[in-house]
Amino acid sequence: MSIDELQEFGLNEMTDDEIRNFLSSRKTGVLSLPDEGGPYLFPISYGYDEDSRLYFTYLEGEESRKATLSEAADAASFLVYTVDTMYNWQSVLLSGRLSTVPESEWDEIDDYLSDVWRPDLFEDVDLSGEVQVFEYRIDDYTGIKHQGLPPALESKIDAADE
Repeated sequence: MSIDELQEFGLNEMTDDEIRNFLSSRKTGVLSLPDEGGPYLFPISYGYDEDSRLYFTYLEGEESRKATLSEAADAASFLVYTVDTMYNWQSVLLSGRLSTVPESEWDEIDDYLSDVWRPDLFEDVDLSGEVQVFEYRIDDYTGIKHQGLPPALESKIDAADE
């Protein structure tokens, strides 16, 4: 079914402003990179410039599959979503391109990365490895949301209240 067909059930496309506000209010998503056996997906936190770029920080071990795939990828997808109830959820799907950010430019993007969510594990444990920052340039995006009961169910509840 299309979004248009599902509107009568309370599903709506998000506006550009709603998508920007949603991305600003979230801190994590799922990055999808092309790989030979199918997409390689992993959860990651991000910083957002409030416009057209996300920033990811990778803590890499000796062999980092995500860094290798990120460097080789011509395109990548990123999904940000939240589910509060089965009648209240939102998701934004981004298409874009990744590139490494040279360490000499990290100070310029520090504001975007300063409040990025990180697991306590990264703060509590002395982790060794290289740090690499990637910029994700958003080429295209779409967002959908379902907030509140579907109109048909609301009508039934309203009728029962009368």
